[in-house]
Amino acid sequence: MRHGFDGWTLSALLAMAAGTLLLSGCGIIFQNHEKRADATLLPTPGNASGGTVTLIERADGVQVSYNLSGMPPNSEHALQVHERGDCIVINQPDAGPVFAPAAERMKSGSRLEGDLANIRADANGTATGFIVAPDVSLDGVRSVVGRAILLHRDASDAYAMAPHSAGPALACGVIRQ
Repeated sequence: MRHGFDGWTLSALLAMAAGTLLLSGCGIIFQNHEKRADATLLPTPGNASGGTVTLIERADGVQVSYNLSGMPPNSEHALQVHERGDCIVINQPDAGPVFAPAAERMKSGSRLEGDLANIRADANGTATGFIVAPDVSLDGVRSVVGRAILLHRDASDAYAMAPHSAGPALACGVIRQ
């Protein structure tokens, strides 16, 4: 009586093992990797505001979560993405205008895509929450990656054509993946 595997049985077992390994690897390759980017906002000269912003692409837009502090108590501020990722010398022209990739939207008077939202600081000067920005993304022509996100001194008039209607920046950070 002979014990062991014949050539056919051994080949079949090896093929099944290879198939199992291949399929288990597909789970890693094909799982849904969320697109994510982050920005650390640092205070501009003479200011104390700062914090973190996390951007995660969802089916309905980019979820922008923020945790900011150092603002005046009970105040309202614009959170905006600007064209250039430059926070070194943060005069408004250095970061460029508010991000607006769709020129036809500007002509119709719609909200600029980079004008994310007005946020409100609580009695301690902190603001924590999230908004969904449906008109931006983390890749392609509407990508905000590599651009500057600014926390402005004032609230924004969302439909104003003036690119800097929200006052000077309190804090700035570059959005990075």
